[in-house]
Amino acid sequence: MKIGIDLGGSHIAVGIIEKNKLQYKIEEDLNKESNLLEKMKELITKTLMENQGAKEDIEKIGIACPGTISNGNVIKAGNLELYHFPLVEELKKEFTNIEITLRNDGKCAAMAEKHYGSLKKAKDCIFMNIGTGIGGAVFLDGKLLEPKKYSGFEIGHMVIEKKGRQCTCGKKGCFETYGSIRVLKQEVKKELHIEKDITGKELLNIMLEENENLDKVVQEYIRNLAIGIGNLIDIFEPEMISIGGSFSYYNELLLPRLITKLQEKNMTFNEEGLPVITTAELQNDAGILGAIL
Repeated sequence: MKIGIDLGGSHIAVGIIEKNKLQYKIEEDLNKESNLLEKMKELITKTLMENQGAKEDIEKIGIACPGTISNGNVIKAGNLELYHFPLVEELKKEFTNIEITLRNDGKCAAMAEKHYGSLKKAKDCIFMNIGTGIGGAVFLDGKLLEPKKYSGFEIGHMVIEKKGRQCTCGKKGCFETYGSIRVLKQEVKKELHIEKDITGKELLNIMLEENENLDKVVQEYIRNLAIGIGNLIDIFEPEMISIGGSFSYYNELLLPRLITKLQEKNMTFNEEGLPVITTAELQNDAGILGAIL
């Protein structure tokens, strides 16, 4: 039995993977009061109980986590408020003699999409994980680009607006402060004066309604998203870009607008031959599947 864990800025998902397929998944929301380590232990135990399993049945635990990862440590994950945290070491206190690996969530999801999903046939390609933040990975000639020091390719933290919005990483104007789904939700709520939290389904239903002011919010979001993706296209010249995370829930509404925007003059340096832009086939399961690869 292999267990994959996907840590997001606002959720945690734990799943059982057998024969490269997700057999079972449990997911819960996270908040600032959540003890991440205890929540992980709790959900692993719950997963075992609900599948008549025991600790001894676990071959491997793979963890997909946002931010900078190195040697089993979370060096920096602003959305989780984790800094220099020895996550693997702490988890091994509970799950001794079990292989535990930790990798950046964008890389995990990218590997799953490259092996099993939307990027299988592409050689030069980019995967983007758009949700609470923006993560991702780049493949050139079929190989994942990985720096030796840290996980790298923090595409959500390239600056697209000088002196722009404050980011959890400490900088201002980062791509994810304009292009994440969390930001889109915040802007929609602000425009409609919604005080309570809303689900992804509620957000989609709201955005599907005809509303001129709301349409301007979506247009501005798409413009910012296109700026960041245009930068990536200019640097890497991919043949395909796959977008996963919660963005995939809104692909029918957002993807056509994004492609149309990127086709406008001067959005990319080489305007001819825009890469194929699609959404992840594995949707939000990609992180869990990729965590055990």
